[in-house]
Formats: sequence, structure tokens, C-alpha cells
Amino acid sequence: MDHGQDTEEGIESLRLQIEDPTIFEPQNSIDTENFTSNVNPDPPSGPTAHAPEKKLTLFALRLAVLEKTATGLGTLGFIWATVVLLGGFAVTLSVTDFWSITVILLIEGTRIFSRSHELEWQQHQATHVIADVGIYSFRAIRSSSQVMIQTAKASCFRPANVVQKQSPKSTRQVNKSMHLEKSRRKWDRRKKLTRTWETSDVPIFRFSRWAFQAKNVSKVLFWLQLASATACTVLSLMKLIDRNYGEVEKGDTDKRNRKAALIIFYSLALAEAVLFLLEKAYWEWKVIYCKVLEEVNEECELGPSGMVSVTRFFYDAYSRCVNGSIFDGLKTDIVSFAMDLLASNSLDEQLIGIRVLHKFAMNERFSNDTLQKIGTTLPVVERLVEMLNWIDPEKEEIRRSAAEILSKLASKDQNALRVSGIPGAMESISCLLLNHRLTLRGVADEIPEKNITHDNEISSFWDFNHLGLLILKKLAWDHGNCGKIGNTRGLLRKIIDFTHAGERLLKDENVMPSKIKTVKRSLQVLKMLASATGNTGKQLRHEISEIVFTISNIRDILKYGEKQRELQKMGIEILTSLAIEADATERIGGTGGVLKELFNIFFNEGMPENQNDARITAGEALAMLAFESKSNCCRILKLNVIEKLIKALEVPFLRINAARILKNLCIYIGEDCSLQLRGVIIAAPIVVRAIMSEEDQLQEVMVGLAVEVFKFMSSEESSIMYKGAGIQEAELAKALVQILKKYQKPSIKTPRIRRFVIELAIWMMRWNETNVQIFKDLGMRKEMESITETTSELENFNVFSGAIGMSQHSPTIHSLVETAMKLLE
Repeated sequence: MDHGQDTEEGIESLRLQIEDPTIFEPQNSIDTENFTSNVNPDPPSGPTAHAPEKKLTLFALRLAVLEKTATGLGTLGFIWATVVLLGGFAVTLSVTDFWSITVILLIEGTRIFSRSHELEWQQHQATHVIADVGIYSFRAIRSSSQVMIQTAKASCFRPANVVQKQSPKSTRQVNKSMHLEKSRRKWDRRKKLTRTWETSDVPIFRFSRWAFQAKNVSKVLFWLQLASATACTVLSLMKLIDRNYGEVEKGDTDKRNRKAALIIFYSLALAEAVLFLLEKAYWEWKVIYCKVLEEVNEECELGPSGMVSVTRFFYDAYSRCVNGSIFDGLKTDIVSFAMDLLASNSLDEQLIGIRVLHKFAMNERFSNDTLQKIGTTLPVVERLVEMLNWIDPEKEEIRRSAAEILSKLASKDQNALRVSGIPGAMESISCLLLNHRLTLRGVADEIPEKNITHDNEISSFWDFNHLGLLILKKLAWDHGNCGKIGNTRGLLRKIIDFTHAGERLLKDENVMPSKIKTVKRSLQVLKMLASATGNTGKQLRHEISEIVFTISNIRDILKYGEKQRELQKMGIEILTSLAIEADATERIGGTGGVLKELFNIFFNEGMPENQNDARITAGEALAMLAFESKSNCCRILKLNVIEKLIKALEVPFLRINAARILKNLCIYIGEDCSLQLRGVIIAAPIVVRAIMSEEDQLQEVMVGLAVEVFKFMSSEESSIMYKGAGIQEAELAKALVQILKKYQKPSIKTPRIRRFVIELAIWMMRWNETNVQIFKDLGMRKEMESITETTSELENFNVFSGAIGMSQHSPTIHSLVETAMKLLE
């Protein structure tokens, strides 16, 4: 499980490093879907693997052929003896033949009776197991077959050797497992005190308890079969060799028929007994010498406990072949067998089934086929979801395994939809989440077993919390599932609770990785929910921001998370997504210290280069928080960051977001604070040079910033600016026309560049009338006419949530084109 989770975390980290479009640029819906599918957090499964259990189904088929042939011959011999010999020649048979036939029939009747019950005991034997110190052994009933006993001894009863090879860490885990097992047994005894019998302890008779226990009777039945088959073989051979059936006189047809009938009967009895012994010998050879069960268990990589599952599967296949068509056993496989056991009411059978499915789902060789089979069987998925609610300590392994299987299952798009589509699925997943900071007093009502130590309970909670958050993270890749998560009562609150990380946790160098992983996963889920699009995303962002702990928890991560930059980055991304909503923007800005911490990260020059993406993300968050928020812009001005923002315009990876922040400050600040913004004119030469030399997003942002910066300049300051930049006004006009020629149609990466160019051209023509003629000579009118024919809604929005435009520009691009055309006239 740990290896798979590490792989998923690595892929997630790689995904976060990919430069995808920000909320300032629209995200193409088709591209987004493909991108989501390609970076699905579940690693691709390996190629379809050969099914090792085919060896067992073929073995069961061959045994069934021998068994059915022997049974058929035995039945035919029984009918022949009763109808032909004892019915037709009973008076004329010799005393020896009469009693030989009678004894053979009694022996065969005894063997058939014991044989009919043997398979039932074998299946039952393979089902009831207990776990102790990671090594699994059969519980109570031993197989009626001595082969079964030897197999169990050879493969299961080795606790001493295994424990000796364990490391100190493993020893601690073993001691913990032993403690948990003792607690489970106590609970089991208290829970099943007098209501039911353990079949292994059933006394068939009141006295002689040992001799008449069911498990000992099964042994007697097995040896009785071997003894009866051997006796039948010996007796039949003796009669066939001796052939003393009485003298046959010439012309005595009855005596001739009697002799032939006896020969046929003894031959049938001999053939039936020999086939049965051959079946047992074949069994012994395959199981004891060839070790077919151990071989299949090793190929399936089921581990020590797998011997129980493999043995039970074999008996199930053998039973199908014997009780139905001999080919029925070939139609089953170990995954289907395990899925059937999940529906059982027996805890032992459920344990066998879930262990097999868990091993196969987590194994790269078998994962693809296993998950496909589980995902297309809705009752099995429903059963796995139901198991998430099982909080009894004795069912902890089943619950954990079901959660891990569902976490793998949810990695596939179609399976994720099936899981989330089950009524109550989100509530069941929510049951896995229990905040470790809650007192055990609040947990006592949910967990019946009080004897488990505090540390063990906390450790168990961590495991289930990780799995619950992992399942939610994978389900949240689908937009529809985000809505279901938000609509599940109390689930959002639980997710946000796990984002709590105080100063001690974030600064501690020896902190447990599991604690950091829990915070990380909760932030990942919250980030997916906050970035959802459409009405669903709007509702989720509203609900997330309304929970009073959301922003304060993220603030602590920003303030104390110098050693956890990845957590800081995810927290910042959540703030950026929440800031799309106006009410959330005000809550974030009004939470003390958030803007300050964001600027500390944005201006942190001591941060290593490989962590610069955190600074970029902080800049995006600040630009969004300043967008259309006069109160946040005033708060930013009070932090005295204008000079630092202007310097950041010359830092390659900061200049885009620094320009966005300055532009929003210029637009949305009030008149009473406008004097503080006059300092931005210092940035004008940097902005103009960037317009002339840069391309794409940076050029777009700089053109937009130029429109706002130029408004603060006088004519003298404008002349000084052009001189300082080493650029003439006509050259800037030419550059603007070239940009319009380059972008003949709206671009997804730079959706507002034509709008900003037109706005800057209008300001230049109004500022200096000589610029009108310059633009005319450069062909500005023709470009305006071209824009009129190619405008789209894409150019009329400031912010995008996916492919949905938000915060529409007040003057449409058509209005700007008309204004420019009038000036050009």
C-alpha cells in the first residue's frame, strides 16, 4: 500500500509542476478533460497476466473425472448386485459369493456415505481461519483428508521462524498485532457468548467429547474411505483370481449366467475401487510432492495467508465439477470466487474474499483485470462501500482492505462514477474520516472495544483518514463528484479540519510523515473542490469560505510552513480559487495576516530556485485578491509594497503577477489613496520596454498595465519616460499595430491583448493628436475593421473559471473599436 501511495504522490507532484492555464486565462474544456484523464493519480496497470489458478481448476477437473467415473462404476455395480445377483441368483449363489457381495456392498455404501460428507468438511475447513502474528492457520476443523493436514503444517504453522527473521520495527508491529488480536478475541467471546456454536467444537454426542467431535469424525470418515476401497480391491481381486463360483454343468444356462454376472460385478467393484485409490494417489502426488497449492499461492503472490484462500478456492472448483458438469469448475476464477465470498454472512468467508481481492487489486500484474471485474459488478462495489461503515475491531482488516480497493477503483473514471453513484457512498467514505485531535470520549460511542490502547486507536485513525482522503481525492477529479462531496452533510467540515497544522507541526523536523501527508491530502481535496467550475464550483467556494476555520488554517500554513513549501503552495492555490467569489475575497483579505504572509512569500529572495513556483502562486493569489476589491487594495497599500512590486517587474518569473497586482491597484483604488500610487510612474520605462520586446502573456499584461500607469503621468513625465526607455512614441504606436496584426483572432492564452492594445491606442490618440495620423499611416483603421469581424465573448471577461467567463468588462470590445474608429476619423 505504501509503495502505491508514494507513486501516486509522485505523479501528483509532477502534475503540480506542469504549467497549466491560470484563472486569468480560460481553460479549454476538452483539453482539461484529456489532461485530467492523462494525469489520473493512479499509475497504469501492467499487462494482463496469466491466471495461475488455472492449474487448480484443471487439477479439480481431472479429479472430478476420476471421482465421477468411480462413482458411476460403483453405482452400476450396486445396481447389478441388487437387481441381477441378489435379486436373480440369490438362492443359487454360494455362501462365499453371497457374503462377499454383501460385504462389498456394505463397504461401498460406507465409502459413498463418508465421501458425500468429506467434501463438505473440506470446504468448511478451508473457510474458518484466524490471524495471529501475521501468520494464518486453520481454525478448529482439520480436513478429513490427511493431505490437507500435511499441507497446512507445511505452509502455515511456522510462526517461530518468521518472527525470528523480523526486524525490530516488524517486532513492534507484531506485538501490536498480537495485542489487537487479543482484544478482538475478547470482543468475539463477549459478542457470541451463547447464541451460536463454533462448528469445530460441536459435540455430536453428550459423552466422549473428543471421540465424537465433528473435526475428529471427519478424520475417521477419511480413513474409512481408504480402508473400504482397499478392502473392496482385495476382496474383488481374490474372487476374480479364484473364480470359484461353483461347477457349471453342460447345458446349465443359469449357472453360466451366474458366473458371468459375478465376474462382471467383481470387475466393476475392482475398477471402482482402483479408480478411487488412483484418485487419492493423484491427489497425494499433486498436493504433497508437486505442491500445486503452494505453487499457485506463490504465483498469485498472496502471502502466507493465501494458502487458506487457495485451498478454499480449489475445493470450491472441485465441488462444482463433482456436483454439476465436470466443466463447471473451469468457468470460475479466483477473483469471481472472492467476490462471491464477500456476499457471505460469515466473517471468515468475508475475510478470505477481501484478502484475495486486496492482494490482486494491489498487485501490478493482476490489478487491471481485477479492478475491471470489480468495477463492472455493481453488487460487489456496493458491498465494498458498505464495508466502510463496519467499525467493529474484529472487522478492521476487512474495512481497511475495502477502503484500499476502493481507492484503486476510484482511479478509473468509469469506476469512480459507479462508486459515487451508490446511494450513501459519500456518507460511508465520510465514516473513514475521524480527526485525531478529537478526544477518545467522542469515539467511544462508535467503537465497542474499549481495551485498545490510545496509541493503537490513533494509529488506526491515521490509516483510515489517509484512505478516506485518498478516495475523495480521486473521486474529486470528476466535476459531478465534487458536488456530491459538497452536499454530503459534515464532509466539507471534516476535510477542512484536517488542514489544521499548527506551528509545532510545521516547524518540527522530526514530525511524523503521516501527519504531514494527512494535511497534504486534505489540501489536495480542498483545492479540487475550490477549483470546480460552473454553479457547482460557485456553491462549493461559498460553502468552503463560510467555514470559519478554512482561511485561518491556511494562514497558519503560510506563516509557519517554511519547511513545507508544497503545503504552502496548495494553500495559496486554494485562496486563489476562493477569491473568484467576491464574498470569499473579502473574508480572505479581512483575515489578519493573510495578505502580509502572501507578500512575504512573493518577495522571499532567499527561497531556493526549485521553490520559485510557490512565489509565482503567491503572486497569482495577490492579483486575484486585489481584483475588483477596493478594501483589499487599500490593505495592500498599507503594507508599503509598491516599490518592491516595481522592482519585481524586472524579475523574470515574478514580473507577470507583479504587473497584475499593480494594474489592479491602479484600477480599483479610491481617489483618497491615488497619491500613494503616483509612484508607479517609475515603472513606466520598464513597462514600455517590455511591450516592445516581450511576447504572449507578459506582453499582454504589460500593455494592460501601461494603460493605467500612463494615466498618472503629465506631459513632461511622459516625455521623460520615453527618453528614459530609449523609445519614441511612434515606435510604440507601430508596436501596437504589429500586435494587432499578429493576433488576427482571439487567443486563449492571451484573451485580452487586443482589448488592452485598443485601450492604449485610444489613450495615446487622446493624449497627443499627432498620434492619430501616425496610427492612420500604420493601417490602424484596417485592423479595427478586422477586429469587428473576429470579436468573441472570450475578449469581454477578466477572469475565467474553466471555460466560463466571469466579471465582464464594462466597455465591450465593440465599444472600444467604435471609439477608436471615431478618433481615427
